[in-house]
Amino acid sequence: MLSKELKDMELNKLVKRTVYPDTPVLVEYEPTEYCRTFGEIIQSMINWGRKHRKTILRKSS
Repeated sequence: MLSKELKDMELNKLVKRTVYPDTPVLVEYEPTEYCRTFGEIIQSMINWGRKHRKTILRKSS
């Protein structure tokens, strides 16, 4: 399941896959610059979620 998700993320230019020919083989994944542009969106969602939680907690008090 994880390998399928990583392959999909690689196809969508979200991660870069690097294979090192060691024994055992080492595969490393890292976010691409394109992926990093998503950070602002995620932070906005986190901020919204925190405000929403405060709103819900105030209403239930």
